[in-house]
Amino acid sequence: MNFKGSLAPLILQNLRRGPNHGYRIAQEIKQKSKGVLDFREGTLYPALHGLEAKGLIASYTQEENGRARCYYKLTEEGKKSLAKEKQEWMRFSSAVNMLFREAS
Repeated sequence: MNFKGSLAPLILQNLRRGPNHGYRIAQEIKQKSKGVLDFREGTLYPALHGLEAKGLIASYTQEENGRARCYYKLTEEGKKSLAKEKQEWMRFSSAVNMLFREAS
């Protein structure tokens, strides 16, 4: 299940703990959501490139197990954006929860 617009803040949240490469970002999101959120490469990498273009993340190449990997890290602007996104998500999810409780 993938909600439109949910990937960018999830990437920022993942990078809050430190630099990571794309495959591992996707795997950690999937694992922590118990498989509910499963983003494929065709969705993940355009999101990473978009976040980088906005200055919210920065990339660099690092060798891992003899292979060059593109790592991403959160920028100061990305940290600010994440804080705003979290606040907006809490407001949104709270409102949806209220509506679902009312419908019961």
